[in-house]
Amino acid sequence: MTGPKKRLYIKTYGCQMNVYDSELMAQVLSADYTLTTQPEDADLYLINTCSIRAKSEEKVHSLLGRLRFLKKRRPQMLIGVGGCVAQQEGERLRQRVPHLDLVFGTHGIYRLPEMLRQVEDGGAPVVDTDYVEQFQIPPRRHWPPGQGKALVTIMQGCNNFCTYCVVPYVRGPEMSRPSGEIIQEVQNFLASGGREVTLLGQNVNSYGRGCPESLSFPQLLRELAALPGLARLRFTTSHPRDLSAELIQCFAELPALCEHIHLPVQSGSSRILSRMKRGYNRDDYLQRVRQLQAVCPEIAITTDLIVGFPGETEEDFQETLSLMQEVPFDNAFYFKYSPRPQTRAATFPGQIAESIKAARLARLKEIQDRLTRASHQRLVGQIKEVLVEGRSKQSTSQLSGRLRSNQVVNFTGSQELIGRLVQVRIEQACQHSLGGRALGCAGSC
Repeated sequence: MTGPKKRLYIKTYGCQMNVYDSELMAQVLSADYTLTTQPEDADLYLINTCSIRAKSEEKVHSLLGRLRFLKKRRPQMLIGVGGCVAQQEGERLRQRVPHLDLVFGTHGIYRLPEMLRQVEDGGAPVVDTDYVEQFQIPPRRHWPPGQGKALVTIMQGCNNFCTYCVVPYVRGPEMSRPSGEIIQEVQNFLASGGREVTLLGQNVNSYGRGCPESLSFPQLLRELAALPGLARLRFTTSHPRDLSAELIQCFAELPALCEHIHLPVQSGSSRILSRMKRGYNRDDYLQRVRQLQAVCPEIAITTDLIVGFPGETEEDFQETLSLMQEVPFDNAFYFKYSPRPQTRAATFPGQIAESIKAARLARLKEIQDRLTRASHQRLVGQIKEVLVEGRSKQSTSQLSGRLRSNQVVNFTGSQELIGRLVQVRIEQACQHSLGGRALGCAGSC
């Protein structure tokens, strides 16, 4: 007879890829560990890290500093760091943080049980940042009841080497996952009652390159959109350079494909885009936006923006602001440029002072806040389909979900609606979300 399972706590930083990776960590350790929401009671505390910006990395080191005191009170607790910071720092991180038991990189998730056995058997810390040459994620087969949406990784790594980005160095080269595994995982999720799937990759548009079956990303979308029970299909992240006419046409022809695309532009200046090595210029980007809007007039377009890239002049920055007005974006994630290890831009001349970056970011934020409010206001009075995700972060008496165009909606409703599609009348436009009133379930719920 086996004893009770040990307790696992996972702290996740970063993007949806990291959220998915944390789910995998829990899955591969599920034979011996059960998740806990109380970090102070954990037998194993894992930190899944992001190194895309210096601020993300600083948060990890701050948390590790605080965990030193918890480790002193509970020396039997194991502490591990995984993800991009672990891949980037490796042995240096273990030496810098002596209370660490485990450092594992972005390709090491499936070796976690073996690493933990090494730690438990020998007592010495383990560092594992080896890459693998084949995609390792098998189809997930079990989903929590009532989970309406799922993240599904279709590829990992990146071959683009944008001059500011550390991703190719910490996640390795592009590797596409066999389409049969992807389809099987989505079918398993739909069989459990799921409704929405988001496909993940550093650049999903390049899916299939180097894969023996040579299925393109638009072809994969068509295969998945045809699966019975799939109400919504999304993907992220999409590189503008690789946004093909065939992929754009999918927004007109696939009912399951949501009217939303995240299309990172990074800058509105063609000169800066060239220095970033993005592979497109301002006109190229605007042409793709116009093509998307032509085939899907209701499409919501969100983006990423970087201010203060080395050499960015006031004129370059003004071109970014004018691009925002020309598109305009329904929402945006915006950041100050942050030099990253190994990247070319970290050595570029013309590094911008932090005070100038901060001032430009504030100006950009003001414009985007106005654009987002206007986007939300246009929805007031309309009846929209919402996939209910859970309790609202604003109030436990409310539910929260998303429109097909990805805006968050908060409304009053019962717990039984979680995981279902509900018709909601939009009655209030806030800065970061919408307020509404539920009218009933969409379709069969």
